[in-house]
Amino acid sequence: MKRISVGRIVRRRWVLLVAVAVVAVTGFLVYRLHGIFASHSDTSMGTGVSDDIVQFNPKHVIYEVFGDPGAVATVNYQDVRAAPQRVDHVTLPWRYEIITTDPAVIANLVAQGNGNTLGCRITINDVVKDERVVNEVNAYTFCLDKSG
Repeated sequence: MKRISVGRIVRRRWVLLVAVAVVAVTGFLVYRLHGIFASHSDTSMGTGVSDDIVQFNPKHVIYEVFGDPGAVATVNYQDVRAAPQRVDHVTLPWRYEIITTDPAVIANLVAQGNGNTLGCRITINDVVKDERVVNEVNAYTFCLDKSG
């Protein structure tokens, strides 16, 4: 009967044993690092908590165009998503209100009317940010606020 010696096996297969040990230790370390950095948690699964947006510090933005009584104007402005909008032949005074929780609002308003006086105003949270009044034939005016 031939005896199997552990020492003989280790001497013959030591490279294979070291490789298996390195792979095992590396796998364990990777598993532990995933746990430390929370990559095992699935953030896409619902937790039962409502994702309702709670308004904080909402901004109340008012666009106004005013002028001669009965005058008509074409108004271009940016809506709450900063998309350009156009309103034709509105009777003055004209007013548009936006309420948003965005951290910044770029308010832009352009108007041209058929009267001799035309003005615009941008108000954010009851503070007038820009106001212009023009006195000329077929008056054209604009208001802009980038700090809102």
